[in-house]
Amino acid sequence: MMEEIHLKGGKVEDIVECLKTLPLSAHIVSAIKSAHALGCDLKIVSDANVFFIETILKHHGILDCFSEICSNPCFTDKEGKLRILPYHDFASSLHGCVRDTCSLNMCKGQVIERMKAAALAEGKKRFIYLGDGQGDFCAILKLGDDDFAMPRKDYRLWQLIYKNQILIKAKIREWNDGDELQKVLLCLINSSNFDGGSGLVSATLIHGNTNFQ
Repeated sequence: MMEEIHLKGGKVEDIVECLKTLPLSAHIVSAIKSAHALGCDLKIVSDANVFFIETILKHHGILDCFSEICSNPCFTDKEGKLRILPYHDFASSLHGCVRDTCSLNMCKGQVIERMKAAALAEGKKRFIYLGDGQGDFCAILKLGDDDFAMPRKDYRLWQLIYKNQILIKAKIREWNDGDELQKVLLCLINSSNFDGGSGLVSATLIHGNTNFQ
């Protein structure tokens, strides 16, 4: 999308307008607002980029619901074009993860390990991780017995989880669409088993290539 806009002489402002047209289910927006209101610490771990994510979240009025966005950084060059840099700079050193489900520029498992360590230091013990892509699999493997993994049914992450169940410690709660995601997520947050937990929402919740209609 970005390259096509640049080839046509478009600028960053044109990319913003294009991003605003991407669909995001009202159920997803409502679930995010509700989870935030209930005290969950919402974070995004995405192999997209910070500019895309922040633009979409801001457009839907939910940017302030998230305390952290871990994604590929961006900058605008002298020609007014948006340039994306890798989260893990693989040109200088690899992130070291041996799983072929992780991309060169981001190992979500390593990001989750850091987040979990910080959360535990603050007394937060439970995580909910939502995702659908194969890049989310390494992150799921870092979850513990008290955590929840919410893969989208029949998508790549869901397939990997059910092919490798012996490796998974987290409890699995699948979902099909925005409506079901909202119901499952809020049920977990409101349950006594999740009292005082830390909610972690993955980049695929709002990823531009995912249609949550």
